[in-house]
Parts: sequence; C-alpha cells; structure tokens
Amino acid sequence: MPSPTAKPIRILIADDHPLLREGVQIVIEGQTDMEVVGQAATGIEAVALYRDLHPDLLLIDLQMPQLDGVGAIREIRAEFPEARIIVLTTYSGDARALQAMRAGAAGYLLKSSLRRELLDAIRSVHNGGKHLNAEVASQIAQHIGDRGLSPRECEVLQLAAAGNSNKQIAAKLALSEDTIKGHMKSIFSKLDAGLSP
Repeated sequence: MPSPTAKPIRILIADDHPLLREGVQIVIEGQTDMEVVGQAATGIEAVALYRDLHPDLLLIDLQMPQLDGVGAIREIRAEFPEARIIVLTTYSGDARALQAMRAGAAGYLLKSSLRRELLDAIRSVHNGGKHLNAEVASQIAQHIGDRGLSPRECEVLQLAAAGNSNKQIAAKLALSEDTIKGHMKSIFSKLDAGLSP
C-alpha cells in the first residue's frame, strides 16, 4: 500500500464518452494514491491538456473524434518521451494493441475488464512497468507464435496472457519481479520490431 506522504499519481482521462470518464474518475478517486487532474473528450484536447497539466499518467481511448488515440499518443510521446500512457478501449484485436504500443503506450486495457485491472495497471505503468490485458496478450502470442522470443520470454508472455501480474509471474517462475519486468520490456521491444503496422 502507498505511503501516506507519497504524492498521488496525477491522471488525465481522455475518452469521448462522458459516462466512461466519470465512471473511471469515481474508481480512481476512491484511491488515496491517485487523483484525476483533467478530462479530455477528443484526441486534440488530450494533447493540449497533457501539455498544460503534465500528468503522471494518461488513460486514453483509441476511438476518438478529431484525432484518434494512436495519433494523440504519437504526438504526446514526440513532445514528452517519458509520458506514461495506458489505452482504454473496446478493441481487443492484436493489430490495434500493437499500433498503440508502437506509438508509445505502456498499457492496454479493455473497457470490459476495467474494474478488475485498472488500478493495478495504473500503479504498474506509473512505476515504469508495462500492462497488457490478458485477452490481448493471448491474441498477440497466437499471432506471432514464438518468432524472435526466447523460451523464457514465451513462458512469461503465456503467463501474462493467462492474466497473471508481474509479481505472480515472478512467483510462478521463481524469479524476481525486476527480472520479469526485464523480460516484458524485451517482449514489447521484439513485438514492436517484429511486426509490420
């Protein structure tokens, strides 16, 4: 649990559905270590608010008016390479996930799994980790097979696809959580390089 003296994680929510933004804000505001600092309804607004607010983390939908999520992620990451971004979407397809990851997203959550995964994903990505929804990880694993991944990386990806957190994967493989984070970083890097857009 976070220490009471730690600064809360400052979060910007970007989604064109007001009800989803409000619902996510309610979930986040129930946490002592997080706060919502702004909401955007379009991709262009998300980029402008990111510039103004410098949040610790951005939650963004892929399907948005004026500028889609991938375009907004690219613009933000071009200007702020250290930006930590999690995609919230209804799209589970591996191609969309890979586009978002290539653009610079560190997490990919399906809206259908938000209640379960959202808070863990925010904390993980804020701490420099990656978070990939299990259903999406499974599709990616099937899509690329084991091309370019080491046997250990395949094992880690399969455990992630089964819904295990980095901590759970570390326990199952008798490795440190930092080692698992290293494997995940390598997997993401190989996924980025190994597949065409």
